[in-house]
Amino acid sequence: MQEIFKNIKGDRLIWAIVALLAIFSFLPVYSAASNLAYVGGNGNTFAYFLKHFMHLFLGFGIMYGVHKIPYRYFRGLSMVMLPIVLVLLVITMSQETTTEGANASRWIQIPIVGMSFQTSTLASVVLMVYVARYMSKIKDKQITFKESILPLWIPVFLVIILILPANFSTAAILFCMVVMLTFLGGYPIRYLALIIGSGVVALVMFVLVAKSFPELMPNRVDTWMSRIESFTDKEDTEADYQIEKAKIAIASGGIQGVGPGKSIQKNFLPQSSSDFIFAIIIEEYGLIGGFLIMILYMWLLFRIVIAAQKADTIFGKLIVLGVGLPIVFQALINMAVAVELFPVTGQTLPLISSGGTSIWMTCLALGIILSVSAKREELKEQDYNEDNPLEVLAETI
Repeated sequence: MQEIFKNIKGDRLIWAIVALLAIFSFLPVYSAASNLAYVGGNGNTFAYFLKHFMHLFLGFGIMYGVHKIPYRYFRGLSMVMLPIVLVLLVITMSQETTTEGANASRWIQIPIVGMSFQTSTLASVVLMVYVARYMSKIKDKQITFKESILPLWIPVFLVIILILPANFSTAAILFCMVVMLTFLGGYPIRYLALIIGSGVVALVMFVLVAKSFPELMPNRVDTWMSRIESFTDKEDTEADYQIEKAKIAIASGGIQGVGPGKSIQKNFLPQSSSDFIFAIIIEEYGLIGGFLIMILYMWLLFRIVIAAQKADTIFGKLIVLGVGLPIVFQALINMAVAVELFPVTGQTLPLISSGGTSIWMTCLALGIILSVSAKREELKEQDYNEDNPLEVLAETI
């Protein structure tokens, strides 16, 4: 065990926060999965627990492996991976089948291992690294809007356009995160305003085309519109079923909750182990459990900002913010949906909700952050050795 901790590099507090979130996730996932086991399965709830454990185990393996890679390599890897994820997104979007009743254009099947993979999550991480690479490259240069269109905005809009038809929320979040990262990277605000305006126009045109030719994307735009209308129309007595059940779960939890595994609404709330797991957490662990989860995510955000501030290069700072901020942002959106502060989006709660792809890509992003902070530790150790050569020699002897 001591040897394992010795090989773990990077911000130890980030490791601790991630471990706490992962450990806490087992109880609500196991509890919420009981409904899936008895309604759509063979009644074996332990199988869902084991599946979640394997997803987390593989996720931590990804995080450990990635954090051992010097982060400067991700600069070139983003260039190589971007065309690959574009091809994967095209293949995924061309599918017309369904996976467990959901739109299969979000997933791609891997026949060798018999599992599915959500390509948009991988594309999001790769795109954020790519944008961080570009912004660090032009940091001290006078860049014009025309010069940045082809290397920066064309890849961004290609990825978002390929994600948009099947997953509006992921595309919208990704666009917001790219705009935020370019702003933090020093991209001129007047150019960003033009990009935001272009994005809004493109979205309006997409909706109009989808409405005019519904056979191209059946039910997708109608689903978005119905969710937004149910959120904005507060006088509608036929409120969204999911939100109503989530609010009942939250109200039932009170301050201390009804206790682990004693949730009632998990039997009625769709996606109780993934999209709406925060409502189940509050029902079983009360406001105390809910605030604890929020504190852990805010603590993670604080450590991400610290890791970015301590990074030794501009690319290091931007890549930490680029892949780290979306994790916390997604968590806040998930929690906001559960308490009806945001329309239903389908975003999971990172590291807590069940689902392999979401866990793996979150761990991939965290591994990149830890790689940057590990480099900082390496530089500090080198500085110490140079300042204290006699002590190093004594330790060696």
